[in-house]
Amino acid sequence: MNYCVFKSKITLFIILLSVSLNAQFLKGELSERNPISTEILPKETHQYKVVMARDQFAFFKLMQQGVDLKITTYDVSGNKIKDFDSPNGKNGYEYITLTSTIDGEYVVEVYPLDENQPIGKYEISLEKIKPRAVTINGQVDELFTIWDNEETPGAAVAIVQNGAIVYKKGYGMSNLEYDIPIVPSTIFHIASVSKQFTVFSILLLESEGKLKLDDDIRKYIPEVPDFGKTITLKHLASHTSGLRDQWNLLAMAGWRLDDVITKEHVLKLISKQKALNFDPGEEYMYCNTGFTLLAEVVARVSGVSFATFTKELIFKPLKMNNTLFYDDHEKIIKNRAYSYYSDSTGYKKSVLSYANVGATSLFTTVEDLSLWALNFSSPKIGGPELIKKMNTPAVLNNGKSFGGALGQFVGEYKGLNEIQHGGADAGYRSYLTRFPDQNFSVVVFSNDASFGSGSMAHKITDIYLKDLIKAKPKNDVAASDTGNDKIIIDQKTRKSYLGDYELQPGFIISITEDSGQLLAQATGQQIVTLIPVSQTKFKIADVEAEITFIPAVDEKVESFKLEQGGQIMNAPKIIEFDKSSVDLSKYTGKFYSEELSTAYEFMIEGNKLIARHSRHSDIALDPIKKDMFSGSEWFFNRIEFIKDSDDKISGCKVSSGRVRNLLFLKEK
Repeated sequence: MNYCVFKSKITLFIILLSVSLNAQFLKGELSERNPISTEILPKETHQYKVVMARDQFAFFKLMQQGVDLKITTYDVSGNKIKDFDSPNGKNGYEYITLTSTIDGEYVVEVYPLDENQPIGKYEISLEKIKPRAVTINGQVDELFTIWDNEETPGAAVAIVQNGAIVYKKGYGMSNLEYDIPIVPSTIFHIASVSKQFTVFSILLLESEGKLKLDDDIRKYIPEVPDFGKTITLKHLASHTSGLRDQWNLLAMAGWRLDDVITKEHVLKLISKQKALNFDPGEEYMYCNTGFTLLAEVVARVSGVSFATFTKELIFKPLKMNNTLFYDDHEKIIKNRAYSYYSDSTGYKKSVLSYANVGATSLFTTVEDLSLWALNFSSPKIGGPELIKKMNTPAVLNNGKSFGGALGQFVGEYKGLNEIQHGGADAGYRSYLTRFPDQNFSVVVFSNDASFGSGSMAHKITDIYLKDLIKAKPKNDVAASDTGNDKIIIDQKTRKSYLGDYELQPGFIISITEDSGQLLAQATGQQIVTLIPVSQTKFKIADVEAEITFIPAVDEKVESFKLEQGGQIMNAPKIIEFDKSSVDLSKYTGKFYSEELSTAYEFMIEGNKLIARHSRHSDIALDPIKKDMFSGSEWFFNRIEFIKDSDDKISGCKVSSGRVRNLLFLKEK
């Protein structure tokens, strides 16, 4: 080979190598209680060395300041251990843990989740490094190390095994203003875990012959509109009613979710609805509205308030003495934990003023909820037949199950049968999981919005049932997070899958990519990971669903097929178009919804269409196809404009994750 040519190739290789690495920086070594503050540019990757001896445990805090960061840990050989990214956006804490297996230098890598976001700042610190725990309960405590201090919110845990509470403990603070610690008797709001008590109450009334699950809801609450389809109590209890979700509707109507929201507010809003998301029993869609209605059915049939009914027939018999349904937002609850979230300035109060029950608003302790868990294995109330009915998977009209039971979800975790439900309101996070075959349950509560209660409950399960689980975690990463290492999707193929797909009018699933990993986000919902099953088929992480991309003759992908809950739905890809050619002036004006008794003003500001409401921040609207826009708020996510016979804009249909096609008419 010609020496000059050879030399030029080497030079070119060195240049290319330097280009590929010039955004990766080794920022130094992390040592205990020695924080590092720095800026990070778009597409930069920062790496930190951590020197660890064998069998040590370390945890780190990273405060995001205007940049959404993802953190990855690596072992001494450069093998990936785990990713960390909580759903707190561009501000607030990320918590990282690392366990060593041998002596050496481990790596903590930090990089922006969005490569195109502007410059940001963060501070990272190694908070503690210590010998790895060896006892079972010591390993549980290790999981909560991050929250086990006097400066942060925290968590409470209870573990139930073979008919008894075998471990319970509190970590962190229940009130940061008065330095009150969390203990096992601290009372938490547990959000949607409340729903199983609502179903249980309905089943108690059914066992007394006072109602039937197959009864029409309008038999008990005639204010519910007649949609031309029968909505049964069972539809409500299994999230298959087709009703629009109360929280989405309230937010669309201009409510903040920290407003005082009563049962009356919710019922009035339901009574004005003119359409369903889908026909009852045809689909599964999580719906809080149904459980507010079920609680009202209990009250009307029993003749006492739902809070009184549950106290007398459930809490007292089970000796759940620190448990109540909170139907009065001014009621004083002694030993209550307050909830928090974090931003770039630290922790802030996350206010909750709900005065509605059924879908949420159960206040309890991990000790009391353990007594509830025990009732499923050794019933003191309800009886085996009632509990069996509650635990039995629900089915759609086509006879297919979808992972839901009555007020709970049934499925498998690492080969073990599991019945579970989680909850999230304000900064409260809760989870109850039961493994009936192993006579084992875990209860986890937190008052920190960034806390993953479900993930933590499963990590505890991994510790206690490690000899029974059939799919053991690899390098402390759940199987659902690792993907299939044998299937490699090349860059060209991945790129062909990217884009927006319309599953139903106004309901879009966006496929994006991050560090070679395909991600999906449905209208108004969180981002989920796609795990390759084949070159075209992907499992949706932590969801019983699969996506199969359908290539056309020219290898361009025109649609995908979604299989979930016994249904197969086709989602055509939205054809890209020139956004700059859209005449935004056509869409301006005032649009009013009779169903919500509210209006939005659509106007142009700075070459951008926005939707303005008197009680919300302005919502930016981005065109995604002809007459359709994507909104910047979770409750105002897809806007499809409709035209009259003269081809002029006459209104729009607004959709979010749990509301489809709510009509707004343009005022003349």
